[in-house]
Amino acid sequence: MFGNPYYAEKISDALENIQLPESPKNLYDPIHYILSLSGKRIRPQLVFMGASLFGYDNLEDVLPASIAIEYFHNFSLMHDDIMDKAPLRRGMQTVHQKWNDSVAILSGDALLVKSYEELSKCPAQAVPELLKTFNRVALEVCEGQQHDMDFELRNDVSESEYINMIRLKTSVLLGGALEMGAIIAGVDALERKKLYDFGVNLGIAFQLQDDILDTFGDPETFGKQVGGDIIVNKKTILHIMLKKALNSDDLVEFENILSLNESEGIAKVERMKNLYTKYEIFEQANALKGEYSSKSLDSLSAINVSSENKQDLIILSNNLLN
Repeated sequence: MFGNPYYAEKISDALENIQLPESPKNLYDPIHYILSLSGKRIRPQLVFMGASLFGYDNLEDVLPASIAIEYFHNFSLMHDDIMDKAPLRRGMQTVHQKWNDSVAILSGDALLVKSYEELSKCPAQAVPELLKTFNRVALEVCEGQQHDMDFELRNDVSESEYINMIRLKTSVLLGGALEMGAIIAGVDALERKKLYDFGVNLGIAFQLQDDILDTFGDPETFGKQVGGDIIVNKKTILHIMLKKALNSDDLVEFENILSLNESEGIAKVERMKNLYTKYEIFEQANALKGEYSSKSLDSLSAINVSSENKQDLIILSNNLLN
């Protein structure tokens, strides 16, 4: 179980009962569609968790900000899928495949507008700070996506650049969602920053784990094709660490592996994994993941609330990283 089932149910009910105009259908039907492709909905739950951490329990005050985060996340997925030419999202056709690119762009834009409409429903005293946080995070997510696309054209991506990219593309939205809950709870900036840092570092650790599992995970439980990143030459943390460590002979093997096409995927994965094993890349990547996991828990520990109030976030952290 990821998160709090009560929060998850509250969010699902709101999304199932979203009131959208019937026309034009090609603008609004894709919004209904992508919102129906239910993921774990961790991000909107984090808004509730950020408020409840500080003892704030008026869920109706928190719900609009939670929905705004979910709308923004799905808006970004609709546009990312176009850029990535992705055929599937959560096992179903992506919006641009089911309709077309133009429809997906415009429906995504409408979903972003709807996220601001939800923020306007939040308690009036909280709206200025909510907008400041939401806008900062939204722009950083765009920066992260651009870095990710730029990396596809580069062969010199450093470990620190990669960490910064996943921080922006993935992690700031987790931290921002938590911070928005704390804003609604009326928490001061210092405590909000600790909570934000918890979410960001947790997000980095989670993405590093995803990179590790793509190569070393159990195919029965990972939920995706193991070795998929290797097959498409994706510059994950494993790829970057390995390239930095290679001697001249193994660098030739590395380049030969990269030149193999997707039809040679099984051999490609096996040969790359042999290099990862030789250079102990799994151990290095896992240690880096542990560093960010520790940073995350240190930030949570420093927040001035009872241990009991932190339990939901500790359980979520354990579930995500184990």
